[in-house]
Amino acid sequence: MEIRSFTLEVATTDGTDIIDLTPRVREKVAALGVAAGTLTLFTPGSTAALTTIEYETGVINDLRRAIERLLPRELTYEHDRRWGDGNGYAHVRAAFFKPDLTLLIEAGRLLLGTWQQIVLLDFDNRPRQRVVRGQVMGILSSSA
Repeated sequence: MEIRSFTLEVATTDGTDIIDLTPRVREKVAALGVAAGTLTLFTPGSTAALTTIEYETGVINDLRRAIERLLPRELTYEHDRRWGDGNGYAHVRAAFFKPDLTLLIEAGRLLLGTWQQIVLLDFDNRPRQRVVRGQVMGILSSSA
């Protein structure tokens, strides 16, 4: 059993960004040479999260609207009163979605559904340089 790690950096804007990480994560996993195992992704910080969804314009817009309905940006948040940074909504949204995601690897490939992609959700009200850490625990392929 081996443990391998990687890092992705992602620039975001001041809106609710939903960014498809799937191609980059697949590339990193392939380069690690893991035949089978578990991939854990984690984004440090309290205003971003990770999840999976079909990365298609309609459903991405649906998700943005659902997030706004469930956790509105325009509510009064105590965090904003205390710190004055206006991103209380971003902290609450990130807490609901969570900063981590676990996926399986079989035959050297991520086990994702046909229409399932890995996405970074950045809720903050200012542009950020996000980091996503990946850690694979698994069995190396014979060619690695």
